[in-house]
Amino acid sequence: MSYVLGIDGGGSKTVCILMDDLRQVLGRGEAGPSNYQSIGTAATLQSIQSAIQNAFEAAIITNYVNINAICLGLAGVGRATDIEVVKGLVKELQNNKLPITWALQPANIVICNDALIALVGGIGQPVGIVVAAGTGSIVFGRNYEGHTKRVGGWGYILGDEGSAYKIAIAGMNAALKSYDGREMSTSLIEGFKQHLDLESIEDLIEVIYRRGWEVKQIAALAPVVDFAAASGDIVANIIIDDAVKELVKATFTVIHATFSVDSALEIVTTGSVWRGRSKIHERFSASLIKKFPNVNVIFPRYEPAYGAGLLALQTTQN
Repeated sequence: MSYVLGIDGGGSKTVCILMDDLRQVLGRGEAGPSNYQSIGTAATLQSIQSAIQNAFEAAIITNYVNINAICLGLAGVGRATDIEVVKGLVKELQNNKLPITWALQPANIVICNDALIALVGGIGQPVGIVVAAGTGSIVFGRNYEGHTKRVGGWGYILGDEGSAYKIAIAGMNAALKSYDGREMSTSLIEGFKQHLDLESIEDLIEVIYRRGWEVKQIAALAPVVDFAAASGDIVANIIIDDAVKELVKATFTVIHATFSVDSALEIVTTGSVWRGRSKIHERFSASLIKKFPNVNVIFPRYEPAYGAGLLALQTTQN
């Protein structure tokens, strides 16, 4: 029996699954972040090793297992230099003391970005489109010929349209404009005040600038806008509609680049933005279906680490 490892590594955590050749997950483990560009290679290696260790402990395996393939889907990995760095990490992994007999060949080592494993895990196969809208945003597609297209993923300064971060920023901007009298009244003023326990909306200055809030902390304010939109606030609904338009536009671009207009394909939506109360998922689906009636917009069937496992397993069956 073949055993493979699927690794999902991001800026907040690392997930590893141990899978057999029947697609069964034998063990799952989590550890700390593994974005080497932000924490360095040593810390990344430690997180990956810990996630693998935890997966084996969850599987309660005492005998040595032959690992025939591994897939590492890591955030920010896409350039040739990134792949070489991760190849070095895989070599170091094989020196650990885990109950593993490594039986890896170059063809059985898959290194890719996290968008691909989110696609494969979300749909269950490596064909379709993933629209990720969480702290950041990216749309990624792959067709039956293996051709891929990525739109977005340029970060909070240069892109990330439709992301939680951009929704939160637009919400605070609208609240302050309303407070100034430049825009129509909005419940977002009270929404941010209550959520952040502010005496005045002017205190946003202290929260955002003087506390040095990071991108994820700001993105976590998106539910304030989502709640206001769900409650009928006009300004908040405009913000949500703008986010939908950006995500739809990016998805249109990927469809045109990788599929035909009448293709029957699945589009998986991942990330915190889709879980809101303002029916953003329904708005997105309705907009897409108007132009592409054969698409099916779904929530993920499996997690990204499972997608990494499937990609690893695929290399043993070719």
